[in-house]
Amino acid sequence: MLIVKKFGGSSVANPERIFNVARRCIEDYNAGNDVVVVLSAMGDTTDDLIALAKKINPNPQKREMDMLMSTGEQISVALMSMAMNALGVRSISLNAFQVAMHTTSAYGSARLKRIDSERIRRELDDRKIVLVTGFQGVNKYDDVTTLGRGGSDTTAVAIAAALHADACEIYTDVDGVYTCDPRVVPNARKLKEITYDEMLDLATLGAGVLHNRCVELARKYGVEIVVRSSLNNSEGTIVKEVTKVERMLVSGVALDKDADRISLIGLQNQPGVAFKVFDLLAKANINIDVILQSIGRDETKDISFTLPDDRVDDAVEILNANKERLKFDKLDVEKDIVKLSIVGSGMMSNPGVAAKMFEALYNANINLNMICTSEIRVTVLIDAKDAQRAAQAVHDAFGLED
Repeated sequence: MLIVKKFGGSSVANPERIFNVARRCIEDYNAGNDVVVVLSAMGDTTDDLIALAKKINPNPQKREMDMLMSTGEQISVALMSMAMNALGVRSISLNAFQVAMHTTSAYGSARLKRIDSERIRRELDDRKIVLVTGFQGVNKYDDVTTLGRGGSDTTAVAIAAALHADACEIYTDVDGVYTCDPRVVPNARKLKEITYDEMLDLATLGAGVLHNRCVELARKYGVEIVVRSSLNNSEGTIVKEVTKVERMLVSGVALDKDADRISLIGLQNQPGVAFKVFDLLAKANINIDVILQSIGRDETKDISFTLPDDRVDDAVEILNANKERLKFDKLDVEKDIVKLSIVGSGMMSNPGVAAKMFEALYNANINLNMICTSEIRVTVLIDAKDAQRAAQAVHDAFGLED
């Protein structure tokens, strides 16, 4: 078997945990399997590097930030290889250039285009465990790029697809996918299985267990993912096309605390205005989620939307620079909000799901600022101070407790 394993930063945060991961990988290797391991940066390394960069330059160039942040994963794979060799097993660490992980040129949010598998296969044929840097690639200019926070998950799935791996295992500090983050809702229940579509929505909406682009890739190439804990041997959660378990009405509750809202007040009420706004943001690779358009007065309208908090400053700069073209009266930014969502394929055939969610929030005396729905999810914007209380109320209302 060929197994691709990915370990997050907390799994390799110190020498003890590095050796723990090394031993787990060696177990599969000694059983006769080929093993490829994708690693994130140790512990809080990436956050520390970002903080350091801000001390040098409050507005650093994105290319140089990618150069800086890519060093964290190189440290992880090199130390892991040293650990495995100390345990008597041959291994080799490879970075994005050595593997040749080709990406687009969007620094900080690049997308993988293809992975050359020749070097990895050659090292596997030489009976080595291959350790690959996650989160990074190389663009057509031979510059280092990064895939965005959580991008090591995407690296692992892409490698599994390129190598036609028999298994793709994502190891985290939790032992699977839960109906809600156990740190927010203590009585959340672990799921045995979940569909790609449900996991994609949960990941996009702030579940935090998997990177949403890794789920997109897994669905596209049919790579089944197992989410497991690096700290114990418990069974994890399988992410796949179709689940065998009976379809639940709601599979999970997600809370996204990293979303902010921008409101454009007094736009002209005429065709093409929304296109102009969101085309500008799309060209800057700024992802938009919840959108609300409302009619104002005197032939004007207002548009509000949510976006990741680390892109708010970029969006504000772009919109203000195009104020004359867009012709809006005022731009407001609201940061003390969170997105609360319910996700479940069972919602498609069951009316009244949204009403049940709204009733739970009403009973908890929580006000809704914005609402967005699709076939398998309902998302609301609420005040940040109500986040945990709201998640618990909705989770309990749908009977998701353990």
